[in-house]
Amino acid sequence: MPRSREIHLRQFATGALSSSNFELVDIGVPPLSAGEVLVRNRWMSVDPYMRRRMSGEGGYLPAFVTGAPMEGAALGEVVESRESAFAPGDLVLSMFGWREVFKTRPEHLQKIDPRGLPARAFLGIAGMPGLTAYVGLLRIAALRQGDVVLVSAAAGAVGQVACQIAKLKGHVVIGIAGGADKFAYLREIGVDAAIDYKAEPDLAGALTSVAPTGIDVYFDNVGGAHLEAALRTARLHARFALCGMISEYNSGMPGTGIRNLFAATAKDITLRGFIVSRHTDLREEFLHELRSWVTAGKIRWRETVEVGIENAPAAMMKLFSGENVGKMLVRLD
Repeated sequence: MPRSREIHLRQFATGALSSSNFELVDIGVPPLSAGEVLVRNRWMSVDPYMRRRMSGEGGYLPAFVTGAPMEGAALGEVVESRESAFAPGDLVLSMFGWREVFKTRPEHLQKIDPRGLPARAFLGIAGMPGLTAYVGLLRIAALRQGDVVLVSAAAGAVGQVACQIAKLKGHVVIGIAGGADKFAYLREIGVDAAIDYKAEPDLAGALTSVAPTGIDVYFDNVGGAHLEAALRTARLHARFALCGMISEYNSGMPGTGIRNLFAATAKDITLRGFIVSRHTDLREEFLHELRSWVTAGKIRWRETVEVGIENAPAAMMKLFSGENVGKMLVRLD
C-alpha cells in the first residue's frame, strides 16, 4: 500500500493565516479497484480563491472541510492504472492537490500534452491563471482598439499574463504591484507604466499621473482601494473585469464598501464579475495563441516555488503576504 502525505484543514481561518490552520497527515492509499487510476503528484498550485474556502464560507466553490484534505489544482504522473484510457507515465491535471499520492476515477483527470511548454505551465500561464487573463480581457472587457488597460496585482499569476496579452493585442498597459522587485518585473514584461502601490500614499493620484486621460479597461484582482482608484480614473463607457478581491480575503471582516461606486453610474461603466470555469469554451483558442507567442519569444512568466508538501502552508501564507512574484507553486518530491 503506497503512502501519501496530505495537508488537512485543521481549523477554519479567520484573519491572517497561520500554521495552526493546517495539519500534515500521513495516510495509506488503498489498492486500486477496477476503473481507477493511481497518481503521484509532481506539482501543485496555490491560488487566492482557496482562502475563501478555508474560512468556512465557500462561495462559488464549497468550503473546505475541517479534518479533511484541502483541494486544488495539481499536475501528476500516473503510476498505476486499471483504466484503459490511462497508462503509467501519463501526465494528468486534477483537483487533488495538497497530497502526494491519490487514486481516482478517470473522469476526474485531464491528460495533457505539453508540446513545447513545461508541464507545470499548465498550472500557471497555460492553465487556469492564463485562461483567466485571456477571458477577462477578450470576453469580459471586450478589448477595443485604442484601449488603455489597467491591471492590479499585475506581477501575480493572472496579472503577469493579462499585462502581456493586452500589450500583444496592441494596447497601452498600466500595471499596479507592491514592492521594488515586482515593480522591476513589470518593466521587464513591457508595461507602459508601473505603479508600486506600497510606495504611493495616494494610489488614485499616482494613477492619474500616469493615465492623465483616463483608462478604458480595468482588470481587477484586488478590489478595495485599487478599485476605487480605477473608478476615479475611468473614462466614459469603461469596462471593468472583476476577477478577484484579494485585499479582502484575509481581513476577517466583512468587505468594505466602495466609497465612489456612483462613478459607475456617472460614467456609464460596465462592471462584470466572472469565474473562469464558466468560460472553458475559450481554452483551445487560448492555448493556440499562447503556443504561438511562446514559440515567437513574445511572452514570459515567473514562478515562485516552494519544495515539499510540508511547505505548502508556507506557500499559501506567502501568497497573502505578497512574497511571491508570478505563479505560486509547490514542487512535490
